[in-house]
Amino acid sequence: MRLVNAILLAAAEEPHRDENGQIVTHHWLFPEQAELIYGTAASLIIFYLLYRFAGPPAKKALADRTARVQGELDASAAALAEAEAEAVEIRQAKGNIEEERERLLAAADAEAETLVTDGRARLEVEIAELEARAASDLEAAASRVGDELRSEIIRVASAVIDEVVVETLDDATQQELVESFIARVGAST
Repeated sequence: MRLVNAILLAAAEEPHRDENGQIVTHHWLFPEQAELIYGTAASLIIFYLLYRFAGPPAKKALADRTARVQGELDASAAALAEAEAEAVEIRQAKGNIEEERERLLAAADAEAETLVTDGRARLEVEIAELEARAASDLEAAASRVGDELRSEIIRVASAVIDEVVVETLDDATQQELVESFIARVGAST
């Protein structure tokens, strides 16, 4: 309370005026005593009010900002770690792709070799069967041609023999041939 009374008394002093009636201070840098007291008191009150009412929200805002920035830093660090892990996986997958490609090509080559070998074996069997069938067909055709040729020869010979026999054999010779044939047939039974 005494401080407030002292401030009021100091403020009640009359300011200094020059010959034109303008207020002049006693020093070029410092204000008058009343202004200094009121200004200091007002500044202290404003600082106290700022500390009391604006300080906690400012601290909270700064703490929230710090937490948000830290969260963003943690998230970016996690994203960086995840990206590096994915890069490692991609590099491994690329290596695995090359290995898988080589394995698939080797398997395809082996399967192709097996197919070629099996195909050649089947072709050889089929060729052998076709050759055997062709040989039997040739033998059958040769036998058939031979039989047809014999039957044609027999037919032609028979026709020729009948004509020759009829022309060359007389009745007596013919009678003798028939009797000798009958005798041979009768002897064989």
